Amino acid sequence: MLYWAAIFFVIALIAALFGFGGIASASAGIAQILFVVFLVLFVAALVVRAVRS
Repeated sequence: MLYWAAIFFVIALIAALFGFGGIASASAGIAQILFVVFLVLFVAALVVRAVRS
């Protein structure tokens, strides 16, 4: 998931460089959502692992 967030961030940077504001903002938004989902799943995995140990 972090990989896909990085991919969308790179797409947003390239689109912004070429002046495509709509695509850049959409890609940045998707990257932010994926990063938040990654963080939530990562913290949940840490909590589950701590409870089981």
